[in-house]
Amino acid sequence: MSIICLLVAAASAFAAYPDTAAPSDTAAVAVAAAAVEQQLEAEPISPMETALEEVGRELPLWSGIPFLGILLSIALFPLFAPHFWHNHFKKIAIGWGLVLAVPFLIAFKNTALFKIAEVMLLDYLPFIILLWGLYTVSGGILLRGTLVGTPALNALMLIIGMILASWMGTTGASMLLIRPMLRANAERENKSHIFIFFIFLISNIGGVLTPLGDPPLFLGFLHGVPFFWTMQLIPEFLLVAAIVLVIFFIIDSILYKKEAVIPKEKKELAEKWPLRLEGMHNFLFLGGIIAAVLISGVWKSGHATVGGIHFEYRNLTRDVGILLMGILSIKTTHPKVREDNGFTWDAIKEVGFLFFGIFITIIPVLMILRAGTHGHLGFFIKKVSEPWHYFWMAGGLSSFLDNAPTYLTFFNMALGQVGLSEREASLILQGLSHHPAAHQFTAFLKAVSCGAVFMGANSYIGNAPNFMVLSISQENGVKMPSFFGYMVWSMLILIPAFLIVTLVFF
Repeated sequence: MSIICLLVAAASAFAAYPDTAAPSDTAAVAVAAAAVEQQLEAEPISPMETALEEVGRELPLWSGIPFLGILLSIALFPLFAPHFWHNHFKKIAIGWGLVLAVPFLIAFKNTALFKIAEVMLLDYLPFIILLWGLYTVSGGILLRGTLVGTPALNALMLIIGMILASWMGTTGASMLLIRPMLRANAERENKSHIFIFFIFLISNIGGVLTPLGDPPLFLGFLHGVPFFWTMQLIPEFLLVAAIVLVIFFIIDSILYKKEAVIPKEKKELAEKWPLRLEGMHNFLFLGGIIAAVLISGVWKSGHATVGGIHFEYRNLTRDVGILLMGILSIKTTHPKVREDNGFTWDAIKEVGFLFFGIFITIIPVLMILRAGTHGHLGFFIKKVSEPWHYFWMAGGLSSFLDNAPTYLTFFNMALGQVGLSEREASLILQGLSHHPAAHQFTAFLKAVSCGAVFMGANSYIGNAPNFMVLSISQENGVKMPSFFGYMVWSMLILIPAFLIVTLVFF
């Protein structure tokens, strides 16, 4: 735990990281920026990059149908045909991927093959490796003991969960704290609201401060957003978290007072079984994952080129390090700890297959958006012109579709709208470029980041941990609301909070 605290403290030091360099550093930054820009100018655009730009301008809107198909499948099958989905989700995911890949390869041949290989190797695999590492390591940490779920304790656990979420992922923090929260409130009569707010705050909102927190931000990190840049979102995070947490405390306090007094036996049991952590050595592996990601963000390494695809050594080192931490966690953690934690591999397997289909089918959508006003979504891009547009559109889609590809979609849209490449955008976010579009792009990216992460809480299907928390809660006898019942809660509580955030920041 001390490792986490130290890292949080270190990250806080970067909270004031500016959009551009301080005046005293202007000369040094100008020299650095000039050197980098000269290097970029010296790098000719490859024929493949030119071909990909041309394809993006040619692709029709209906090429996004497979992407829409897989996302609708994820949203609707678990609700209306859960048994069929459970047995056939792998086939459905692969099937939608083939629906896109086969005609795409036939139409564009080597260009399509290159793009699919690039996305799978540089985006999909690192994305899944990080999720697997965080899921595996967090599953080896078990909090035992008896807690009494008072409003104060529940609020404290939510705060702890939000802090942890940005450093061990919303999935990791949710899996670490869901069972202690269930045990703490086992004697409560009214408790479904506790796990609704758990999804709001820990499974979503708390993951906005680092690329480790939520998959969308990690995808942004892979595409050149500096690791500590997201710490600039602290004001937005504090505002929405405070609003939702205060509402929770009021509701929980009212319901708690209406219930019977906690039995004496329960209090005695709490004294007999003090809190203790098992599998604490997994915090070392968690620190190792964080270190691997940090190193990949600051190490300027070389790269190897295979088939025209650039594999940077720093990214390969990161992925190997994460895999190693996960393997060590499996080997060194007693199976009983994972068993008592209710740990299974089912969730990560499902995520792996579904995202395989998503990452393939999203390719034409991203290419069309990246083409900006020259692509077939030019009419749409022209209408999305303000930060609040990006906040609500990215957030609205993230409420029902997966927030990771949604983030990537609007990230590319912002690049296309302001006419920046990923490399130019990365220079801006590092403070190494004073491009005329710097302020506008930064405002767009803040809005997209907050929208994709915050509004993943609007429905059960907005973010992967939501359904995991729902399933575990129901297994433990909690009467969770239906899909639309949950949305009533989110509409009444989250939407007003997001409106306030919009007025203040966007």
